Amino acid sequence: MPRTANYEASLVGAAKQAVCTAKTIDELRQAQSILLPSMAKTTLSETGKILGISRANVWCLQKKFRNRIEGRLPVKSNWGGRRNATMTLEEERDFLMPWVERAKQGGVLIVPPIHADYEQRIGHKAPKSTVYRLLARHGWRKIEPDQCHPKSNFVAQEEFKKNFRKCWQKP
Repeated sequence: MPRTANYEASLVGAAKQAVCTAKTIDELRQAQSILLPSMAKTTLSETGKILGISRANVWCLQKKFRNRIEGRLPVKSNWGGRRNATMTLEEERDFLMPWVERAKQGGVLIVPPIHADYEQRIGHKAPKSTVYRLLARHGWRKIEPDQCHPKSNFVAQEEFKKNFRKCWQKP
C-alpha cells in the first residue's frame, strides 16, 4: 500500500480558499490535487483518476500550487528545442559556407560528399536524413538545373545555331 502524504495545515487552508476563489480550471485542479490526498486520504493514483489526469500530473499540479502560494515564479519548462543537436546553428552555418561558395560558382551539389564531411566534422556516423534536415533548416532546397549554365556564352550559341548544317535540322 502506498504511503500517505502529510500536508501542512497552512497549505491545506490555502487550497480550501483557492477552491472558492479559483478563476480557471487549472487553478481549481491545483487546489484539488492538495485537498483530495490530505482530506480524503487518497493516493496520487486515485487522485489522478478523480481529476482525470495521470499520477505524475497530480504531483506537477501540487508543485505548481505550492510555487504559486509561496510567490515563486513559475519554473520555465525546458521542453522543446534542439536537445539532440550536434552543432549549433552558427556552427552549421559555418559548416555550409564552403558548399555555398561551390554552389555560387555553378557547381551541382549532391548530398553524399556533404554527408561524409558532416560525419567527419561531428566525429561519428549520422543518417543522411540529418544532412537533408540541416540543408532544409538553412533554406536549401532541390533546385532543378536552370535553362542555361552560368558560364555559358550566349553569343557562341547563337553563332553555332546560324552555322549549323541544315540537313541535320528537323523539318
